[in-house]
Amino acid sequence: MKDERLLTLPIGVQTFEIIRRENQLYVDKTARLQELAMTSGRCFLARPRRFGKSLTLSTLEAMFSGQVALFKGLAAEEWVNEQSRSPSPVLMIDMAGYPTDSVDGFSNGLCVDLLVFARKRGLPVLRGETEGLLGALKDVIEGLQEQSGPVVVLVDEYDKPILDNIGDLKMADAMRAVLRSFYTVLKSSDKHLRFLMLTGISKFTKTGVFSAMNNLNDISMDEQYGDIVGYTQAELEEYFSDWIDRVAEKMNLSREELLKQTADYYDGFCFDGKTRLYNPFSILSFFSKSAFANYWYKSGSPTFIITYMKQHTIQDPAEYSHLEVSEDFADAHEIE
Repeated sequence: MKDERLLTLPIGVQTFEIIRRENQLYVDKTARLQELAMTSGRCFLARPRRFGKSLTLSTLEAMFSGQVALFKGLAAEEWVNEQSRSPSPVLMIDMAGYPTDSVDGFSNGLCVDLLVFARKRGLPVLRGETEGLLGALKDVIEGLQEQSGPVVVLVDEYDKPILDNIGDLKMADAMRAVLRSFYTVLKSSDKHLRFLMLTGISKFTKTGVFSAMNNLNDISMDEQYGDIVGYTQAELEEYFSDWIDRVAEKMNLSREELLKQTADYYDGFCFDGKTRLYNPFSILSFFSKSAFANYWYKSGSPTFIITYMKQHTIQDPAEYSHLEVSEDFADAHEIE
């Protein structure tokens, strides 16, 4: 019999509206997101898979569009209430939603969605119909700005078309060229934008995407946003308190013993050199199953790293387990 105190765990749910309307457990990150919205107009956040990036963008979408009812009791409720008086138009793009086995398949899929979005909003699509993807993007951004004011653009998994082809340099480079053109249009549309955020797993610089988007503030390792996704120890103990008690009883452990073992298993992430974090998917799965296991690896394993290891005959990954790299290591990433 389910304990009535326990909120439903949103395992695999990436839509803020669903979590709030169905009264599922939500760790309130809206204070951080409000801070980000007010201080960082063009930003990029890199995090591993299954770490809450999509939910972060979904929450920002609801915040900027002024969906007050979803924020009752949350830290940003007052700010969202202010936004509701003059909501910003939001363009949300999930690069994971399109085929990545061909350039045409990816470009056409994204173009069609932009055209459908434009028609639903009553926007002109002249360039989209004649110029394809890049014309459609211009139509949507400029049309939204004329219709409703400065636009919020949120791009999830900006790098997926590249990473899906990381073992095929020719195809990966072709995808990079398409994305570079796409993001060049985004940058040239800067005067029409209120806020822009990209999320992904990696950062391709130099002649890649980030040379086209050199106006982005990379907050991936900033202390100010070190806990913007993932769960801190304090958040774990506050928001999951009832679940901790339930699972501790089920596993015949004290609360303190359960917390210690949970930390041993799952708090192995730190992005700002200061704040240790739990992976959300691992924690949600652990409380759901009441068993310690490698949940993240089973669902979020970075296959491109495994492919790279096989191609370069890396036999023993343990040799790299204590390797230290400098902070600017990520700035050198390229497909090659």
